[in-house]
Amino acid sequence: MEANTRSTGRLPAAFLTPGSSSFMDFLGAHAPDLLPGNRPLPPVQGAIEAPHGTTIVAATFPGGVVLAGDRRATMGNVIAQRDIEKVFPADEYSAVGIAGTAGLAVEMVKLFQLELEHFEKVEGAQLSLEGKANRLSTMIRSNLGMAMQGLAVVPLFAGYDLDREKGRIFSYDVTGGRSEEQGFAATGSGSVFARSALKKLFQEDFTEGQAATAVVQALYDAADDDSATGGPDMARRIYPIVTVITDEGFRRLSDEEVADIARAIHERRLDQPDGPRAALL
Repeated sequence: MEANTRSTGRLPAAFLTPGSSSFMDFLGAHAPDLLPGNRPLPPVQGAIEAPHGTTIVAATFPGGVVLAGDRRATMGNVIAQRDIEKVFPADEYSAVGIAGTAGLAVEMVKLFQLELEHFEKVEGAQLSLEGKANRLSTMIRSNLGMAMQGLAVVPLFAGYDLDREKGRIFSYDVTGGRSEEQGFAATGSGSVFARSALKKLFQEDFTEGQAATAVVQALYDAADDDSATGGPDMARRIYPIVTVITDEGFRRLSDEEVADIARAIHERRLDQPDGPRAALL
């Protein structure tokens, strides 16, 4: 059949059969072995060493949401990569930040992007933000077998809700359990420190610039206490990835914009090494 398809140039019948608007459902029905969760791992003894991505943070502001991630990937006690990218657009109004096993996470994000694009082409409309969060939850749950073997993927999902006209943040656990976060969130090995920093810095009336500065401050604090999180690297000019999602869509801040934020934070920390403190009442 495959040879026949190549010779005639026609699409296989599976592509022309009406069905679900979910690309994952289509793949599961016609080529289930291509789904990440269905790929068997070779037998191994002990923990599997693979590069892991850490720490992702997000904060809302009136009119949108900021999602950011550091650039370090680790493999055990070794820095596997200093400039990995962990924040990706899911579609025009949403983004995903990855923590966990880097290779599987990037593959999951690409499949998620394809899932949303396929839905939009089939239905002629975008999936709601709530629907996108649910689809990602299903994909994470399908990776549970891998997670139980130490290859977990735990992303942070953020986007602008066109119906509610505000930014929203969703966090997940390894089983695909989904929680909506209010105001700010963090995931990854440095999330405890990043979340603590945001708890003190967050304000309901943040401007876009203040929210971007707050998430970089949080990553700076996480890098200060978590060896798997990389802070702004001034010498190599490697800075966190910072993205903004508003009613105008997804936008990634340029390296120059993030560098200005990082330099300003660094200058202030020469006087206050532990960063800004919450105002006392």
